[in-house]
Amino acid sequence: MGVIVGAALYTETRSNECDDMVVRYAPLVKRIAYHLAGRLPKSVQPADLIQAGMIGLLEAARHYDATQGASFETYAGIRIRGAMLDEVRRGDWAPRSVHRRAREIAEAVNRVESAKGGEARDSEIAQALGVSLDEYHQALQDVSGHRVLSFEEIGGDDGSIADDLKDPTLDPQEGTQARELKREIAAAIEELPERERLVLALYYDEELNLKEIGEVLGVSESRVCQIHGQALVRLRARLAPGKRRR
Repeated sequence: MGVIVGAALYTETRSNECDDMVVRYAPLVKRIAYHLAGRLPKSVQPADLIQAGMIGLLEAARHYDATQGASFETYAGIRIRGAMLDEVRRGDWAPRSVHRRAREIAEAVNRVESAKGGEARDSEIAQALGVSLDEYHQALQDVSGHRVLSFEEIGGDDGSIADDLKDPTLDPQEGTQARELKREIAAAIEELPERERLVLALYYDEELNLKEIGEVLGVSESRVCQIHGQALVRLRARLAPGKRRR
């Protein structure tokens, strides 16, 4: 009988602790939601992100283990952001045509760079695709606008790989794989043209928006969008299964 009472008391105490954490860290959910919303298409509503983030926070409160070393805020931030990104991915807001075009551009980059043994230029990629330079630049803007998660999915600051490396519950083997992929991504980024590297750094590290980056570089917002899109497809091309380093 005493064991049953003790278990019930522990369960109630644990439940109260979880409730307290959820209330205390609810503002964190809102902060992360609005930060992500500013970097996503307007069709993604902050309210939807907040709803998903609250579920992530609740799960974090239930599963947090202080003995693993990470602070609750760090652990919760990872779970909240992950829940929001999962919700966006489930929504599949990018048209299939954009996904298909991104693949086509990445394949064209691969063909050009394999043939010339060096960096593919805009005009060369457009020629490989059989489109005008203006059409190619418009495609890059579509890719950048609809695939803003792409870089994060392969290891940006808000990305799944980066989160995995900080996740105290990650399986050691999975952690090794994540670190290896992150090494490959870092190497691929280092090989990007200087302006593309700078745009990625300003966007993902400094967290500037496209307009602010344009002011830094002295170019239009649409041009920054094109550079960002080209950096993403170039990374995709260089990190394709047949291209990745072993």
